[in-house]
Amino acid sequence: MKEVKIKGATIPALGLGTFQLEDIKAFEITQAAIAEGYRHIDTAQIYRNEEGVGRAIEAADVARKEIFLTTKVWRESLSKKDFLPSVEQSLKKLKTDYVDLLLIHWPNANVPVAEYMEELMKAQEKGYTRYIGVSNHPTKLLNEVLATGANIITNQVEYHPLINQDKLYTYLQQHNLTLTAYSPIAQGKVIGNPVLKSIADKYGKNEVQVSLRWLMQQDNVLAIPRTSNLNHLKSNIGVFDFELTQEEVSQIDQLKKDNIRVINPSFAPNWD
Repeated sequence: MKEVKIKGATIPALGLGTFQLEDIKAFEITQAAIAEGYRHIDTAQIYRNEEGVGRAIEAADVARKEIFLTTKVWRESLSKKDFLPSVEQSLKKLKTDYVDLLLIHWPNANVPVAEYMEELMKAQEKGYTRYIGVSNHPTKLLNEVLATGANIITNQVEYHPLINQDKLYTYLQQHNLTLTAYSPIAQGKVIGNPVLKSIADKYGKNEVQVSLRWLMQQDNVLAIPRTSNLNHLKSNIGVFDFELTQEEVSQIDQLKKDNIRVINPSFAPNWD
């Protein structure tokens, strides 16, 4: 398993996302993922499955310190009044004293960046989290985040072969930050893509594995594919036994011209 080292953190490059998994399914899949060798698990307050994820980690034959656990504070809990109580509730549900990474899930135009970042730094000072970061923050907001002096390590955003994230990726590289890719297979839209399929056939892989491999070969990129399928769980982690050529990477890079965004709620910020 590839690891990414950033600002003192060592993070398994490929993790399990749990978006849209109900509590019981999240428990089953997290438990199976840990048994398969996953050591990076991502959840969020709004997923309403922190309890399932926490029970799976508690029941695992793997020490808590071996798991890199992320959760995210929902946009309606970003105010000074609600922030820390919401994190304390998350820790209780997750059955742990700390998470490894705590993120701002989405910005909220009604709460200033400086306010929620101050609370995020407080959570870190209290030992509720080892590392901090943000999610769904375009470069304009990242400038405000970094102006607070917060020592963030990542921005978790939609990233897959069919979207153009060049501007954001370049910004993150320049500021020594990782990009954590959610929806790394564009919620299945990579399946059937002729370029990805042609490359996949060469290696005896599938389009999903080629997409994940493309991400794994980029500097400071992490990916958290979500699945509820045990077979997919196994195949998603099977991307470390082949390597794309530079020509193949270039072919995949061309797919971003479609610039397909699959996650774009009404409250999303103005994207780069």
